[in-house]
Amino acid sequence: MNYLNTLLFGLYPYLAGTIFLVGSLLRFDHGQYTWKAGSSQMLTSRNMRLASNLFHVGIIVIFFGHLVGLLTPHWLYEPFISAGAKQVVAIVVGGIAGVMCLVGGAMLAYRRITHPRVRASSSPMDTFIIVLLVVQVSLGLLTIIPALGHLDGSVMIQLAGWAQSIVFFQGGAAQYLDGVSFIYKLHILLGLTLILVFPFSRLVHVWSVPFGYVTRRYQLVRKRG
Repeated sequence: MNYLNTLLFGLYPYLAGTIFLVGSLLRFDHGQYTWKAGSSQMLTSRNMRLASNLFHVGIIVIFFGHLVGLLTPHWLYEPFISAGAKQVVAIVVGGIAGVMCLVGGAMLAYRRITHPRVRASSSPMDTFIIVLLVVQVSLGLLTIIPALGHLDGSVMIQLAGWAQSIVFFQGGAAQYLDGVSFIYKLHILLGLTLILVFPFSRLVHVWSVPFGYVTRRYQLVRKRG
């Protein structure tokens, strides 16, 4: 059992991370024509704006919440907020963002599966990835249930210890998850799988976030005389 725990939570993260980075680089280098989100709004725009906005706002908040929450050392925020209070904030903010992402993602998945034109223009990976995201967000929301049973922040510190050990190559990462509820482990495994399949899906368009629009000069658009 310890061997399996080490394999899944000590080695698998590095396998997923390596494929994530190398695969993204190779796809950008050799498959730039596939480097796109592949919008299907022209096929049908019904509820598209609502679903897309809910999904993207929710997932952006979730991503940065996980990034800051898991990779910020405990000693850095301890003088300002306790681990328990931080967990409550994470539950509230993450819960709201998770519901937004789940509703939007479910609408997008339903649209992709049931609408004939959208389904015909979708690849199997397109359908797989949106369904996987919906399942992952659902698991994330389910972790709120056990989290309410330990509001002292102890489990959050364990999860953060695991993430920091992986990212900073500290070793012994899997030991941080000893005694952690199965739902957390399943959520982590599915998240790592998302990282693994990232380069082979439309998710690569995340790398092309147009930050340049923030600093570019204004463009004047005039009507023809």
